[in-house]
Amino acid sequence: MYAAINGTGKNKSVYIMHSYRKPDGKTSSRVVRRLGRLDELLERFSGNQNLMMDWAKEEAKKDSTEYSAKHGNVSVSLSQSVFIQKEEERSFNVGYLFLQQICTDLRMDNICRNIKSRHRYTYDFHAILTDLIYARILSPSSKLSSYSFCQTLMEPPKYSLQNVYRSLSIMAQEASFIQEELYRNSNFIHSRNTKILYYDCTNYYFEIEQEDGDKCYGKSKENRPNPIVTMGLFMDADGIPLAFDIFPGNQNEQTTLKPLETTIIRDFNCSEFVFCSDAGLGSKNNRRFNSFGNRGYVITHSLKKLKKEDKALALSPTNFRRMGSDKFIDLRTIDENADEIFNTVFYKEIPVVTGEMDETMIVTYSPKYKKYQQTIRNRQVERAEKIINKPGKKRKGKNQNDPARFIKETSVTSDGEIAGHNVYELDIDRIQEEAKYDGFYAVITNLEGDVGEILRINKQRWEIEENFRIMKTEFEARPVYVRRDDRIKAHFLTCYISLLIYRLLEKKLNSNYTCEEILSALRSMQMTLLSKNSGYTPSYKRTDLTDLLHKKFNFHTDYEFISKSSMRSIIKSTKNISGNHK
Repeated sequence: MYAAINGTGKNKSVYIMHSYRKPDGKTSSRVVRRLGRLDELLERFSGNQNLMMDWAKEEAKKDSTEYSAKHGNVSVSLSQSVFIQKEEERSFNVGYLFLQQICTDLRMDNICRNIKSRHRYTYDFHAILTDLIYARILSPSSKLSSYSFCQTLMEPPKYSLQNVYRSLSIMAQEASFIQEELYRNSNFIHSRNTKILYYDCTNYYFEIEQEDGDKCYGKSKENRPNPIVTMGLFMDADGIPLAFDIFPGNQNEQTTLKPLETTIIRDFNCSEFVFCSDAGLGSKNNRRFNSFGNRGYVITHSLKKLKKEDKALALSPTNFRRMGSDKFIDLRTIDENADEIFNTVFYKEIPVVTGEMDETMIVTYSPKYKKYQQTIRNRQVERAEKIINKPGKKRKGKNQNDPARFIKETSVTSDGEIAGHNVYELDIDRIQEEAKYDGFYAVITNLEGDVGEILRINKQRWEIEENFRIMKTEFEARPVYVRRDDRIKAHFLTCYISLLIYRLLEKKLNSNYTCEEILSALRSMQMTLLSKNSGYTPSYKRTDLTDLLHKKFNFHTDYEFISKSSMRSIIKSTKNISGNHK
């Protein structure tokens, strides 16, 4: 059932229509009931036709439910002595239909048509790109496995595996155009908040020994001794990815920012924003770049790397304040065990003048954060003691979270200064040095005004870390099963678009469910073909989440039985632009 406006001139009315299939196989429709004259209904909704049509659609949905209850019983003939058809696919995923609706609203078909006008190919580029996205979200693996998985969708591929590999070069060439268009079109689904932009980098290693193209030896986030490529990612203030690019693994991360940000400013029409990143990407050059125009920045700042006199000033317990108060507080006078104090964040502002740049360093102190750091370090010290008590040579600490960094090695000589043996013990000086920073945190900014808002901007950086986690774990961006640089970029483009679509889906579900819950639900939504000429039955568990998915996308795959014609109608509906994009 659906709502429609029929009539001519001033004699228009709103009807609920029912689509059906005639005995000859042709489709038609009939009027179920008349809701009223268009002009009279518009008066009820203060002239707002969109609100009026939303109401009409709800009425159509009610009629559909009643009709199914009265006329929905079907008979399916199954035999205990007839084999199922050999090589016939009988289990299909329908979770992709929700993703297909988002791809439709993002106008992926139009983007791909524009790309086709610039290239010569005969395969269905749109189908390949969207199928790779569905496979990355629902069953991440190699391109070959993705192609096999797509055979289990309600609309199996009509292209060849060879077409998939050929299309990767086109994806790489058009990556910037695709990102730009997706950003513009995503505003129809969720209004993008570009007042604050977050940037970070990660890298992906390849299980090879020799450098090749962009795959170069560099500083691996996972401490792997393999060539890597670096991904730079921008995210908006709502945690939705904005743009990405791939850089050689040996390129300094600080130099990846400017080219990608310049592209965003030029092509995305985003020129007024606050840039937020971590200390590793907040070099003086990057801060200066974000001082021009109407841009500002909030960057985490390492207290450990400050000059001696600046460090002493930052860690001094005096001149701290509470949010919203002008009264200065000496941290030595507070009772950190009191609940109110324990959950309070104290801060002080320190002007920083470096040449032509006027900046402010905001140092915060949190008893709660101090307790957290102490707990983590105590556990690491315990692990270091266990390493010491084990026989054999001890390894050196690899990073700031490695408990082996607390182990000190001392060479002991025998009489006559003959080489003896090594003694391992806890490095008490190192432990005490790290303890000095417990509870302290710092950011540097060129913004003026509300300190609480500046700290809130920085606090949200966790979401870009989560975006990387989703790509690496849930979407299995690594291992990368392709080797050519263009195909590597195409691979990460599909990972990026998958992340964008997932985030938009998350927003559509009001952020009420975790990533694991949403993906688990989509991946489990299988339909079983009962017989060749009848239809399907769901073989997944109906939950509050699946109910919400069907409500938000305005179609149902959770009836006990769905005829083939009804399933075709559902598939067709996911290829039509939804109301919020009209």
